[in-house]
Amino acid sequence: MADNGKQATWGGRFKDGPDGLMLAFGESVSFDQRLAPYDLQGSLGHASMLLSVGLLNQEEFNSIEKGLKELAEEVKAGDFEWKVEWEDVHMNLEQALRAKTDAADKLHTGRSRNDQVATDMRLFFKDACSQLRDGIEHTMSALLAMAKKYATTPIPGYTHLQRAQPVTVGHHLLAYVEMLGRDHERFSTVSNHANVCPLGSGAIAGSTLPLDRVHVAKALGFVDEAGEACLTPNGMDAVADRDLFVEFASACSLCSLHLSRLAEDLILWNSSEFGYLRLSDSFTTGSSLMPQKKNPDCFELIRGKTGRVIGNLSNLLVTIKGLPLTYNRDLQEDKPPVFDSFEQLGMCLAVTAGALEGAEVDESRCLSAASDPLLLATDLADYLVEHGVAFRQSHHLVGSLVARAEELGISLPELSDEDVQKIFPEIGDDWRDVFDLSRAFAKREKPGMPGPSQVSARIEFWEGILKS
Repeated sequence: MADNGKQATWGGRFKDGPDGLMLAFGESVSFDQRLAPYDLQGSLGHASMLLSVGLLNQEEFNSIEKGLKELAEEVKAGDFEWKVEWEDVHMNLEQALRAKTDAADKLHTGRSRNDQVATDMRLFFKDACSQLRDGIEHTMSALLAMAKKYATTPIPGYTHLQRAQPVTVGHHLLAYVEMLGRDHERFSTVSNHANVCPLGSGAIAGSTLPLDRVHVAKALGFVDEAGEACLTPNGMDAVADRDLFVEFASACSLCSLHLSRLAEDLILWNSSEFGYLRLSDSFTTGSSLMPQKKNPDCFELIRGKTGRVIGNLSNLLVTIKGLPLTYNRDLQEDKPPVFDSFEQLGMCLAVTAGALEGAEVDESRCLSAASDPLLLATDLADYLVEHGVAFRQSHHLVGSLVARAEELGISLPELSDEDVQKIFPEIGDDWRDVFDLSRAFAKREKPGMPGPSQVSARIEFWEGILKS
């Protein structure tokens, strides 16, 4: 810092330096230091462009390159000393580079912290999306392994948390594989949207210097499939736009929602009342009072953290909604929500995969629950339709049979032929065959249904996708 206490990177306009309270209030280095690898990468790309257009000579570039690589090693090793007085990641690294070479004073030529941080964040989003896609693939693989192991294990399917129709464990888990597949696509879309270089936009209107935006975009990997540079077309939009932040936070929220719904299902399955699932000791905890307890805390925390991730999205939307163009200091608050969503979702994906890999399904308990004849009441209605009864009428007739069975305190197939024929005289002799689970699944061999071949084919499809 200069002798008079002024801020060395922007203090020329000021007689006095910032108050200590303002320094503490305005600093962002406590959270944006995680952008250091991207900031150093961006600076090296910018320096190579300055060299190519003659704003740096080779000796200056070499010393800047050497200094940036040394800083990258210090940051990676955890040896870099972050200073609040330098406000943010950019100023900290710039001042550290100045201690290494006088050429550092030329590095910020034609660049503003506005387009600098926009570039850093786009590099971050590309990396973060890649890491989360890897986490999603790991979780999908764990779900697929479990779905494959219990592909034909019958289990009740539920609507309104009431037993509805029989499905299989494989079919149920594949529903979440489909959700995570869409999440994977969403993060690919966010990554594609991040693949546009803002450097050269400056603070708002670019620069009068002979900058080569194409050069720096290619140097930093902002290119399309043909290797052509991808550039932001409007400098004001480039530094003010926070769509990527919202898209990323939204994708994190949706993925978290899917994990939360899965967690809720597994919490129910793991309960004594359901008893379909046993979790390993590794992902459960006990009670400080009740020695018999084995709590599914891993999934409860996933369910809880989902609210946190959704809150991060709301945080961003409220911060951005009333801002005029272009940059406003409010936007400093855009990073903690996305960093937190990235970290929380990454952990939730890893925990979900780990917990699934150690879980076991109680097949006998599942079969017992799925053997409830009422689960096949709709199949009986379909049977009547196949015998020429209109569905609305068959629905009413089967409802009457269910009511009669409840009145007698017996199961539906235990009704006597006499009782059934009083309600529907034309019913065939084979109506009880409907209550065979094997028949029920064999009749569901169309796309999207829980027939064994359909479940097997979908598992094979997703395994092929994940291996490619």
